[in-house]
Amino acid sequence: MSSTEREKILIVDDNPVNLKVLSDALEPEGYRILAAPSGEVALKIAAKGEPELILLDVMMSGMNGLETCRRLKEDEATRDIPVVFISARGEMESVCEGFRAGGVDYITKPFHAEEVLVRVENHLKHVRVTRELLQKNRELTSANESLQKEMQRRQKAEDALQAADEKLHIISDSEARRWDIAGFVGQSKTVRNILRDIQRLHSFGATSVLMTGESGTGKELIARAIHYGGQRASGPFVPVNCVAIPDDLAESLFFGHIKGAFTGATADRKGYFELAHGGTLFLDEIGDMPLLLQAKLLRVLEDGIVTAVGSAVDKTVDVRILAATNADLHAKIASGAFRQDLYFRLARFTVLTPPLRERPEDIALLATHFLNLFATEMGMKPPRLSPSALVALENYHFPGNVRELKNIMERSLIESSGMEIQPAHLYLIQSGGVAKQASRPDKAAIARDLPLNLEEAENLLIQRALAQTSGNIAEAARLLGIHRTRIYRKMAQAVS
Repeated sequence: MSSTEREKILIVDDNPVNLKVLSDALEPEGYRILAAPSGEVALKIAAKGEPELILLDVMMSGMNGLETCRRLKEDEATRDIPVVFISARGEMESVCEGFRAGGVDYITKPFHAEEVLVRVENHLKHVRVTRELLQKNRELTSANESLQKEMQRRQKAEDALQAADEKLHIISDSEARRWDIAGFVGQSKTVRNILRDIQRLHSFGATSVLMTGESGTGKELIARAIHYGGQRASGPFVPVNCVAIPDDLAESLFFGHIKGAFTGATADRKGYFELAHGGTLFLDEIGDMPLLLQAKLLRVLEDGIVTAVGSAVDKTVDVRILAATNADLHAKIASGAFRQDLYFRLARFTVLTPPLRERPEDIALLATHFLNLFATEMGMKPPRLSPSALVALENYHFPGNVRELKNIMERSLIESSGMEIQPAHLYLIQSGGVAKQASRPDKAAIARDLPLNLEEAENLLIQRALAQTSGNIAEAARLLGIHRTRIYRKMAQAVS
């Protein structure tokens, strides 16, 4: 017996000699000894001291051992403590009665220290195992309750997905119109390149596509445009957020399960791959998918076969994978957080979605588009966007990209009550509140005190514009009405 375990043992005997002999045998082994000279005292100590084992003499004055044992088993606080009787050889009938009262063993007098230690250790091992099993049972019960709740939540979600799958052939035409390529707004070269890529992909219905870029840049919109404008438009489009999938349910959610596969599996359920059969599975934030699931996903992509949890039957699925991420997958591959072979399988074709700040020429068109969209939904006439409000938008950095612009325009429509949108109606996140009105440089102020030398005046204007835009060359060029290459040339001349 290790001294670090130090279980408490209650010795009950009205003979002080027996108490000392038992204590001397047990204490050197590291046990903590509690002693009681009578049954009455033993009941009080057992209730407060919480011993792991009780050594109880049968024949005692006052309350004897049999009655003490019965009282211990009647009390909820002490009924689970094992009781080992200490009895003379002539008291075997009493010991049998003690077993009926709840005892688990007996030691005969005169006892030997070695025998006592062996009996005690055996019963304490049983106590430890029992407690471990009870703890595991409590943990399993808690886990099962959590799983039941999660399965109920997931079942509702799957029911909704299946219902949507059954109705998809009815709404596919309207969805195709809603997410058609014409829904993209912008005149920048970047947007034109993306539209060209989408049109190319319409002719390749099985090619996997990986979309990369910051959050809010329209990756899901691109995925829907690829699906609804292509050969799989009549099939389902199943979007999945990989971040929101619990690790312990991931396999079931992706590949399905059969009834009885695990606690809470009350019916057969299709996984995302089966739900997307004949259509497209859109995996958003693929960079956050666990490694184990990445391996299983790769296998399905390579052979087109899924196996539901708990089933031995393979099913063939025809699914196109469109994936998106705002993470640096190359860095994740280098760190071992993302499989390189899966990356190559997903990135058969890649589409980069740039942040809105890199295509400011699209801001006016997007803002007007969203105003018209929300005004129509609200049953009002689309309001005008004032020039000063447009300047404020064009000078804003948009950390949330197009999604943020969309939210800003919806709120501005509500703030303005349908009247012309002013800078005060724009909720731009700068220093935690509404941004101050951004205005173009005051031409009179800029011209004041300029040198008469044209080249020096141009250099000074460029310096002021760069200072006003915190060194942003694209914004400075827009403020001055010149191309950014002109600023680069001036900077190069200054260095040389």
